[in-house]
Parts: sequence; structure tokens; C-alpha cells
Amino acid sequence: MILTCTVCQTTYYAEPSTIGADGRQVKCASCGHTWHVDASGIEAQPKAQATSAAHTSYLHTVHERHVKRSRAAALAAWAVVGAAAVTIVAAGLVNRHAVVDRWPQAASAYGLVGLTVNRFGVEFENVERRRDIIGTTPVLTVAADVRNTGTRPRPAPRVTIGLLDPFGKRIAEFEAAVEPGVLAPGTVGRFRAVMENPPADSYTLDLRFAPADRTPGKAQAGLEGKADMQ
Repeated sequence: MILTCTVCQTTYYAEPSTIGADGRQVKCASCGHTWHVDASGIEAQPKAQATSAAHTSYLHTVHERHVKRSRAAALAAWAVVGAAAVTIVAAGLVNRHAVVDRWPQAASAYGLVGLTVNRFGVEFENVERRRDIIGTTPVLTVAADVRNTGTRPRPAPRVTIGLLDPFGKRIAEFEAAVEPGVLAPGTVGRFRAVMENPPADSYTLDLRFAPADRTPGKAQAGLEGKADMQ
């Protein structure tokens, strides 16, 4: 029969009678490896090796369980992080006015995603409009409250009062100052402005806050804090 060393693959020829029915230990003359072969010349598997194989299988099973648990834990952690991120983004969208109040530079970031933000931190309330005839002169009086909705004191912005025709075109405008000049958080200021001989075909009132760096009387493009009133 042919015997092959399982370590160095050296082959030997042995008479079957020298192996015996119960097999025997043989030693490789080339590398010195010793192994047990049965009567057919096949290497016998010792019990210790079978036990080692079972232990290896058990360790593999434990490793697979650990990998699955680690993967599940990682997914759960990412889910928590994702939920927290969504919550933060949602809070930033809902409370964007408060965010801009603390960090005015954030207004441009909101604008990039199409969200309008009142960067002035003040709002119009209780808008009033009245047309009168004083003597023979038509007069338009416009008044409104201005509330500081932010968390810090701020200078009261000037107000631009625009008059629009039925097609939404601005056909006249005038300005007014809010008193007092500084509004504490949550407090209300007020303005009152009078225009003589207003256009008869003005149907819509357009109130806007003017940026502090704008020169009075210049074009009003891009202003914020709009309030329309028929």
C-alpha cells in the first residue's frame, strides 16, 4: 500500500501485512512526522482531533452570534443617531426664527433651502388703515404695533409703507419710524404715518421692515417682514 506523509507529502510503499488489522504508528523518514494509519493505509483521526474540531465548530458558532449581535447593536445605534439628527433638523426648521435671532448668519442658510425667516426679529400687529378728507385734501393714515419676538433687545427698524394697485404693482410708498427706538424682548412699539393725496386706485397696503443700512427713500427690493391688508 502507498502511505503519504500528511506534512511533507513524501510517499512510501508498505506491505499491508506490516500494518496489521488494528493499524500502526508510522514515522516519516523525511520530516519526522508521526501518524497512525489503519489497515487500508488511511490516516486514522485521533479522538483528540475530533474533539478539537468540535471545539472549533463551537467557537465559530459563538463568533457568528457575536457578529450578529454587534451588527444589530450598530444598526440600533445608527437608528438612534438618525432619529436624533431628524429631531434636530425638525427643531431647527420649526424654531428657525429663534435660531436666526441668536445667529443671524443662519438666515442665508435657510434661504438656500427656500425657507423664509424674519431676520428682523419683529412682527406687525394690529394694522390700521384709514382714509379721511381734511379740508379738501385726501389723507391716508396707517398705524400698527411692532412686537419684538426675539430674546434680546433690538433697535426698532424703520417701516416702509407701500401702496399697490389691483395688479400688485407698487404705485406709491412712504416711511415711518417705530417708537420707542429700542424694543425689549416681548415688548411692543408703534408707528403712525400720514400720506396726503394717496393714489385713488391703491387697494392693497404693503408693510415692510427696512434694513438698518438702507438709505431712506431708496428702492425697497428684497425687504422682509411683509404684511398685506386689503
